[in-house]
Amino acid sequence: MANPYRVQNPATNEVVETFDFITADELEDALATAHETFEEWRTRSYEERAELLHKAASLFDDRRDELTKIIAEEMGKSIEEGDGEVDDVVEIFTYYADHGAEFGADQEIPTEQDGTAILRKVPLGVIVGVMPWNFPYYQVARFAAPAIMAGNVVMVKHAEICPRSSQVIQDILEEAGLPKGVFTNIYASHDDITTLIADKRVQGVSLTGSERAGRSIAKQAGENLKKCVLELGGTDAYVVLDAEDAKEAAQTAWKKRISNVGQACTSNKRMIVMEDVFDEFVEELVRIAGEYVKGDPLKPGEAEREYFPLSSRDAAEKLVQQLKLAEDAGATVHVGGTLDGEGAYFAPAVVTGIPVGSDIYYEELFGPVATVYKVSSEEEAIEVANNSNYGLGGAVMSTDEERAKRVAERIVTGMIHVNIPQARGAELPFGGVKSSGLGRELGPLGMDEFVNIQRFFVAN
Repeated sequence: MANPYRVQNPATNEVVETFDFITADELEDALATAHETFEEWRTRSYEERAELLHKAASLFDDRRDELTKIIAEEMGKSIEEGDGEVDDVVEIFTYYADHGAEFGADQEIPTEQDGTAILRKVPLGVIVGVMPWNFPYYQVARFAAPAIMAGNVVMVKHAEICPRSSQVIQDILEEAGLPKGVFTNIYASHDDITTLIADKRVQGVSLTGSERAGRSIAKQAGENLKKCVLELGGTDAYVVLDAEDAKEAAQTAWKKRISNVGQACTSNKRMIVMEDVFDEFVEELVRIAGEYVKGDPLKPGEAEREYFPLSSRDAAEKLVQQLKLAEDAGATVHVGGTLDGEGAYFAPAVVTGIPVGSDIYYEELFGPVATVYKVSSEEEAIEVANNSNYGLGGAVMSTDEERAKRVAERIVTGMIHVNIPQARGAELPFGGVKSSGLGRELGPLGMDEFVNIQRFFVAN
């Protein structure tokens, strides 16, 4: 089997370095070590775990220059945005270090029985994480920090194009003092993940990725009666009910859409705009998108508006194909949508007129493409917003807060926002409904996903 683990610079499409798959013997050794480490790690107090997580947060902070350069070459993220991602990682590890003892504390249940009833949150064991490339550090931190703080150990299969960033996370955590086996990076195949999920020593699996991958993992987890958390795709609705300044509203929407070159599950992939501001809104989006020039991920800021490569040439070519399907269905591509050079540079695009209910309408466009839909009423806006196979996040914007809240309350998602594109923070639970997945990460809920909530009853 050809080894897909490689550093392939998306700016040039050059393969810089390749990595061998883990062997069957190495996988068994890694799992045995993780399982053995769990038996000791689970006995550590929250205070002891917190001290090590704080050290890890400091190391991530100290090594940010190295970390940002790694992912700039791996998946094209500008070092400026990479720096923001490291901030998120530091925040997440610090959050669970500060609040883990509170979140994992025993809870007494009032009872008329002759005894004391307590809910205990007991760690499960080895948890497997299958992680995506779009936020190479943040996504891993989101999964690993609460699981580890709860007393579990984790084995992480990262995206095949993120071999350096995945290993440096393990290096940092071990440098911080976490025992070997608490966090294990594995260059695993899909078959290896199947093997792990079936193993009795593995107690759960968390995946952030595509809907297709989520269905596969969920099936395997179900067959083996293992807990799974799935954070999958999204076609988040961004509803603009009105605006005092349509151009300013478009600028706000675009800033959200262009973040991470549009490669975020919670990007505002469907902008649903009321007809009286639609034309001016679209005109401004087209103007902004047309001003972008290619930028170097390692040297951002050389122009006022820069776009950076997508994660891979394949991803860029897929997006071109999707826009062709949209045009075939009757949509208009107003600007952008073209490839430049041999790498993964995809010019930012603005699209209108995708028929609601068409095949391409239901697809997730994972890149810098603003798709805009015209509606004439609140009811139509709600109908279009909910006409999605996904239900991750979304936002409703209006000068009338009560109006925005009224509409937001009827949109079916795991996360919905009023008058802000997206609220972010380690304390805010993250997750979706429908084909966007199962379970929640971050916040006080993040530590509850991979624990045994055990009833502990002591008779008087």
